[in-house]
Amino acid sequence: MTKAKRAAIVGGSGYTGGELVRILTNHPYIDLVGVTSRKNKGRSVTKIHPNLRDKSDLSFIHPEELPEEFSNLDLVFTALPHGRSMEFMGDYLTLSDKIVDLSADFRLSEVEEYEKWYGIEHETPDLNDQFVYGLPEIHRSEIEEASYIASPGCTATAAIIPLYPIVSELGEGIVKIVVDSKVGSSAGGATENPGSHHPERTGVVRSYKPTGHRHTAEIEQELGKIVSFSPHGVEMVRGILSTIHVLFENGPGPGEVWKAFRKHYQDEEFVRFVNERKGIYRYPEPKLLNGTNTVEIGFELSKRDDRLVIMSAIDNLVKGAAGQAVQSSNLACGYPEKAGLERIGLHPI
Repeated sequence: MTKAKRAAIVGGSGYTGGELVRILTNHPYIDLVGVTSRKNKGRSVTKIHPNLRDKSDLSFIHPEELPEEFSNLDLVFTALPHGRSMEFMGDYLTLSDKIVDLSADFRLSEVEEYEKWYGIEHETPDLNDQFVYGLPEIHRSEIEEASYIASPGCTATAAIIPLYPIVSELGEGIVKIVVDSKVGSSAGGATENPGSHHPERTGVVRSYKPTGHRHTAEIEQELGKIVSFSPHGVEMVRGILSTIHVLFENGPGPGEVWKAFRKHYQDEEFVRFVNERKGIYRYPEPKLLNGTNTVEIGFELSKRDDRLVIMSAIDNLVKGAAGQAVQSSNLACGYPEKAGLERIGLHPI
């Protein structure tokens, strides 16, 4: 029998932290022993994440108490806001040999790029090179050997996965890439703001960063291409639907596109191709992926303007955050990649 890894979550009161607790609570090879929160110290985890009633008996502890209570951790997930993770990462590295960080602080290979896109000085540049970008579909072999993993951003994930095979196999003919993403409100986090106020959010399709979105840096890093990226907030809680326009000098045929996708993703556990001729679900649909670690990919070709239109959908809190982090930790720990992540989506919902 495989011995369970003892794991803790640093920053467990937000939506991503709650998803980590949910997934790890049912993980066959990971024993979640600690969850931290500064403002919720002493409160039951289920008071903040009521979906876990009768599933977790943990209470939040202060992060500074983590070393005292758990000196023999095997795995630590850090789910802190950008800028906070790098502030304390030196301390977390003393807790465990394996760290999965869900902030943006170690995603970019060049510290200068981080400082440019995030507008703050990187506090631990000496640690940056030790982290592997945690996108299993592209960096599986590196993740399997990694001690420290930087889990990708949600909108970056929904763009990089569908684009990577196309850029890799057909990239020489690409003239322009434009990514338009519709994003659920949970991507904004659990802390309220004027834009998340119910009367202001309801019924909207709101452009909130038409140029210069920070996840553009990740997309360009992984694809090696200039990408135009614009996200919109829409009236759903979970999910991202990205419509990606790839313009070619001389566009490929459908056989070439399918060949590129199958070459890279034919055997991927969490990539699902959608190719339906009829019905209302002919294209990828975030609604069907709620709670799953799956990314759906579909496409159409426009020969009139040599344009490939790719549609991709994910649950931003799972494949875009907590689920992908667990997927990477499974690889790094030598566990089956699907362990703890085999939930099937719901319909209707």
